[in-house]
Amino acid sequence: MRTLARRSRGAGPLALVAALLGLLLLLAPAASAAGGLSDAAATLKKGQVYVAPAMTSRFSQSQADALSKKIDKADKPIFVAVIPDSAYAKSTLQDLRTLVGIDGVYAVWHDGTLDAGGDRGAMGAGQPQRIAGAASRSNGGDIDATLNSFVDQAAPQTKGTGVNHSTSIAWVVIPVLLLVLAGAGVFFLFRRAKKRKEEQARAELEQLRRVVDEDITAFGEELDRLDFNPGAADADEAQRTDYTHALDSYEKSKRLMDEAKKPEDVKQVTEAIEDGRFALATLSARRDKRPLPERRPPCFMDPRHGPSVKDVDWAPAGGSARSVPVCQADADRVAAGLDPAVRTVDTDQGPQPYWNAGPAYAPYAGGYYSSFGGGLLPGLLVGTMLGSMMSSPAYAAAPMMGGGYQDQYEGGDFTGADFNPADFGGGDFGGGGDFGGGDFGGGDW
Repeated sequence: MRTLARRSRGAGPLALVAALLGLLLLLAPAASAAGGLSDAAATLKKGQVYVAPAMTSRFSQSQADALSKKIDKADKPIFVAVIPDSAYAKSTLQDLRTLVGIDGVYAVWHDGTLDAGGDRGAMGAGQPQRIAGAASRSNGGDIDATLNSFVDQAAPQTKGTGVNHSTSIAWVVIPVLLLVLAGAGVFFLFRRAKKRKEEQARAELEQLRRVVDEDITAFGEELDRLDFNPGAADADEAQRTDYTHALDSYEKSKRLMDEAKKPEDVKQVTEAIEDGRFALATLSARRDKRPLPERRPPCFMDPRHGPSVKDVDWAPAGGSARSVPVCQADADRVAAGLDPAVRTVDTDQGPQPYWNAGPAYAPYAGGYYSSFGGGLLPGLLVGTMLGSMMSSPAYAAAPMMGGGYQDQYEGGDFTGADFNPADFGGGDFGGGGDFGGGDFGGGDW
């Protein structure tokens, strides 16, 4: 039986799909793959007409070739098998459709009976069996006449075309492979972006670590210079409480910096330093018998200066004037028309004020001012790099994604073993939509 010369949708990379084709066949029901059914399916994929060896005396090779040529000329996905009654079971038609794996119309002749069924993408529900019944009644037990009559009537009503099977499976597998590759590509892109982000975060943390360690060290040096003895006769309980609070904040800041894993963790460190510095300011006031200080933000020029004492109007280089909290020393400098002692840090562009050193310093500044309301810091930073970043919609925005797809087919497409048996319509295969089970019964084909 010659191979059908059908219209092809493309050369198809057979080397890519050969292994997957084998896998698809392996996934077919084990009972259905036994004996002559697998031979029948293999033959139908090549010529659309199969004759079991036991039936060649009743339907010759020349007759089979002529029927195959007729189906080929019609260019329709019609598949015909001639088998002995001993090889027929209730599920034969469905099992054969599963192994062949092509949407189309299927007919099986056995013991004077022609059963037929089809995918709804190829022919309407019930039509294949009605055509088969009419062909059987008009031609009695003549296999050749019955099958030719069936093909003549079925071909005009069958949707789709006879497609090259190796190509059609490629058109199923290739999109799947492309989806897999696309998914893998997206995964690796996200993974690469995540790795790049993690590397950037580590670099920023190390940059911050040097700066914050300097702040912790400066805080520790203030504690050393304090020269306070909790056990001294003139030390009262309130002073000891302030001193203990400052020491605890110092130790906490060191511990949190050691445990920091990402730049955001620095916020807790500078919060602890700010809290400890205010405790020191309170202790100093108690010892000097001065009024206790108001809880104010750190000096904006350099948080290492401790709590601010007043607000002054000041404009950063290239920026507009705004009211900023400053220590007494910086207030005096501004009043004298001098530049305040601004905290600078090393950057790729050289030393810069911490508010112009990059987004990594957002948690650094945020920790120092977190106790004074969420709106304070952005207002102080208007016109600076950190201020621009904090006011950007992208700072808090998150991307939203959605999508979906839909699929459709018509007769002749390759679907393999995952087709929906319900598409064959009620009563087409075995009656009432019940395909039954079991195998082909006695013997091979």
